Amino acid sequence: MRIQLTERFLRSFRDVPTSVRKAFGKQSLLLVQNLNHPSLRAKKFDEAKDVWQARVNRSWRFYFSIVGDTYIIRDITEHPK
Repeated sequence: MRIQLTERFLRSFRDVPTSVRKAFGKQSLLLVQNLNHPSLRAKKFDEAKDVWQARVNRSWRFYFSIVGDTYIIRDITEHPK
């Protein structure tokens, strides 16, 4: 599997704290290796649009779709509490 970043994700990613950037790097590597890795807690977020959600850390999530052998990372946001 490989990763493709959208413009929306890149715009959002510019504004995240450095610690979240580092955590996303780690989590994206785990995603490529194993969608079911426990620390990702990946799950379908929007069934109709085929969008998934995965955990960056306790406070941040990233959203992606799976197209063929590519994870298309769509956005990264703070998790609403």
